[in-house]
Amino acid sequence: MPRPIASPHRKLLRRADTPGEARFLTFSCFRRQPFLSRERTCAWFLDALDRARRTHGFDLLAYVVMPEHVHLLVYPGESPHRMADFLYTLKKSVSSRAVEYVRKTAPLFLDRMRDEQPNGQVSYRFWQRGGGYDENLFTSAKVWEKIEYVHLNPVRRGLCDHPSQFRWSSFRAYDSGSDDPIRIDFDSLPTDLRRRR
Repeated sequence: MPRPIASPHRKLLRRADTPGEARFLTFSCFRRQPFLSRERTCAWFLDALDRARRTHGFDLLAYVVMPEHVHLLVYPGESPHRMADFLYTLKKSVSSRAVEYVRKTAPLFLDRMRDEQPNGQVSYRFWQRGGGYDENLFTSAKVWEKIEYVHLNPVRRGLCDHPSQFRWSSFRAYDSGSDDPIRIDFDSLPTDLRRRR
C-alpha cells in the first residue's frame, strides 16, 4: 500500500492512540484568525470540550484558549480511545455553532471563514484544516512541563501579567481548586504532580 503523501503546506500527522499516555494538543483557528477573542466563542469552546471529554471518556488536565489557537492536555485513561473522534466532536460543535451565529448576526463576516478549494467547493471554517499538533507525553516531568507551558502562554503573549488574570485557562483551577469555568481532572495527574499543585 502506498504511503500517504503530505501536502507541501501541511504536515502529515500520525496519531498514536496509546492507552495510559497523556496527550498535548494544539490546534488553530482558520488562517490563524482571532475567532476565539470573544467571551462567547470561548464559552462555546469550553461547553464543547466538556461534552467531548464526557462522550469519549477523556480527562482534562490543562487548557488555555488563546485568541487564535488552543492548547489542551488530556488523558485518555487506560482503555483505548481515538483522539480523532474526540477532536471531531469538539471541533464540529464549535464550528457549527459559530457559522450558524455568523450567518444570523453578521453575514459579512462569513467571508473571513470562507474556504474555497481548487475544485470550486466552498465551505465555511472556524478551525484550520489539518490535525494540528499532537504529542504523547511519556513521563510525569513532561506532563508538568506542558502544564506550565499552557498556563504561561497568555503571559508570554502579553495578554496578562500573571496567569491568574487570564480567565480562559486552567491556571486558577491549579491555583485555587476552582471549577470555573470547567473542571480539571486532578485525580488523573501522575501522583508526583498532584503534590506540586
